[in-house]
Amino acid sequence: MSATAPYAGPSPIRRPVAAAALLAALVSLVFGLLLAGAGSASAHAALTGSDPQDGAVVDTAPKEVTLSFSEAIAVGDDSIRVLDPSGKRADTEAEPRDLSEGGTVRYGVALHSGLPDGTYTVAWQAISADSHPISGAFTFSIGAPSETTVALSSQEAGGGPVGVVYDIARYAAYGGFVLLVGGSAFVLICWRGGASALPMQRLVVRGWLTLTAATLVMLLLRNPYTGSGKFADAFDLAGLQSVLDTKPGAALVSRLLLLGAAALFIAVLFGTYVRREDEQERKDLTFGLAVGGGVVAAGIAATWAMSEHASTGIQASIAMPVDVAHLLAVAAWLGGLASLLVALYRTPDIGSAAVRRFSAVAFGSVVVLAATGIYQSWRQVGSWSALTGTRYGQLLIIKVALIALLLAVAWFSRRWTGRLTDTAVAFSGAEVGSPRAEAAFSRDEVASSRDEVTSPRDEEEDAATEPETTAPDEASDDVAPERAAQLARQRAVLTATKKKRIRDADPERSGLRRSVLAEAAVAVVLLAVTTMLTSTEPGRTEEEAAGGATAATAPAAGGPVNLSMPFDTGGQNGKGTARIELDPGRTGSNDLHVWIDGSDGEPMDVPELKLALTLESKDIGPLPIVPNRLAEGHWTASGVQIPMAGDWKVDVTVRTSDIDQVTIDKNAKIG
Repeated sequence: MSATAPYAGPSPIRRPVAAAALLAALVSLVFGLLLAGAGSASAHAALTGSDPQDGAVVDTAPKEVTLSFSEAIAVGDDSIRVLDPSGKRADTEAEPRDLSEGGTVRYGVALHSGLPDGTYTVAWQAISADSHPISGAFTFSIGAPSETTVALSSQEAGGGPVGVVYDIARYAAYGGFVLLVGGSAFVLICWRGGASALPMQRLVVRGWLTLTAATLVMLLLRNPYTGSGKFADAFDLAGLQSVLDTKPGAALVSRLLLLGAAALFIAVLFGTYVRREDEQERKDLTFGLAVGGGVVAAGIAATWAMSEHASTGIQASIAMPVDVAHLLAVAAWLGGLASLLVALYRTPDIGSAAVRRFSAVAFGSVVVLAATGIYQSWRQVGSWSALTGTRYGQLLIIKVALIALLLAVAWFSRRWTGRLTDTAVAFSGAEVGSPRAEAAFSRDEVASSRDEVTSPRDEEEDAATEPETTAPDEASDDVAPERAAQLARQRAVLTATKKKRIRDADPERSGLRRSVLAEAAVAVVLLAVTTMLTSTEPGRTEEEAAGGATAATAPAAGGPVNLSMPFDTGGQNGKGTARIELDPGRTGSNDLHVWIDGSDGEPMDVPELKLALTLESKDIGPLPIVPNRLAEGHWTASGVQIPMAGDWKVDVTVRTSDIDQVTIDKNAKIG
């Protein structure tokens, strides 16, 4: 293979455009699918119980309503509202009282005295400790159920158009962080000559702009995202002030301040650093940039760690620095990969040494990712059942598979790197103009390179002075300075184009470009899945909310559990009997059947049927069960999990009309 062999492949100017279009299409597809599937999976704290319970009918009005959650939440004045049948506030409208003790998170609101009988609606909205909004509603009745005029919005907290835009900004913020930090690290560690390359400068600056714009959008939308869901409230100064008083708001403001320092870093990296000619001065400046840039990058990563998953749950003091290391490793690997792709396609000067240095950086990043990822997986998942049975665990499996695929593709890139040489660019200016080199270019290719630096008027002048452009050394001494500068630009572009065309004829570099492009495609999907994980309820939290954290290690012996529970909703045709069968009636997975019989013993259809299981001795539950109607008077649910053996209270809520319902309970030995 000759370094000056004629180039016979597609135009290198068109191929970067095609590669960029391919990646852009892939980004749009992946992020579109992930945003479409986000839905209600974004809740991170769960309502685990209430007093009164959902659907309960109490004899006398309670003094307060309390709600229990699976993890810490942030509440405001209207986080818990109790509405009477006419829709008026039945609570004192004071800020909810924190009644938490031990490991139980509980909040309560006081009710007015002398409340009349009827059905009351409890609507709640809060912010989970990892910054995501949650909401819900339920009803209870005093004396007897009644009609209610309360109509609550069906839109979940954090949903709607505001939620979509906020989620897009979150994805963009992670992408900008990867390009900013990874691109800067690539220039400082792997290819210092890239500081003077315009494509590398654009990559890093665009990463900074993307992260800054996304952070501003998230800060402005934080109030409507966690509250009303209306874009107009983004400019509510009172709402913005309340956001600044929260942990997520403080994190976003801190990120903006750190991005100001990052702008100074970029200015020095692509300005002062490039102009330094003294080798010792460059080394000193490199060290200063590495230390300062590292501190700024770690600070930006910490704004995520201090406000999302790592800041809540077990071992938060360990999890936050681990999360910072994880984010920095992701940025160094994926951002460096994007930088390498740009360098291979858009610059003619990157050599094999820079590629090999990046290979070492990528290997180190993978080691850090493996160590921190294992810890994060244990902390957020906690059990094998949560790994396969929760959305978080399933996304984590997909992420691990993508990392394995990325490593496999990287292995091929490493093989190409090992065969890479610098002979394609190790030639002098004389070699560029040699007959062998000139044979690689047609006149159309030379003209296209000149078009990049000439205006239409210049082209007319060039036509009359073509010998000067092809033989600049023979130009007369009386050429105007402007014309001389134009000729110099033309020569520079022509030389760079020739060098790039010659390099493109190198099969090793072509193979490396293809494998790096494949790595980048997988990395886009990996980054999207990683971002999706940050907005999905951790498997450990989901299982704990359902009582799964106390599951027995082995099923206990037992048999089918059968219960017969008479009920009377108080309305017309409101009397009947609920017959329940839980099979096999032991710990683990069970099948549930419920038969509703009327007072005449015939199957009775009811509009709604709900059950809940509570093990009061272990403070487990209530675990909600919503069976499906199988036939008239016959309801069933499969996969009902009984976490441990004990004396369980079975609550059954039966609604026989729009206003008539009752909750009955009975204890049963299960397991």
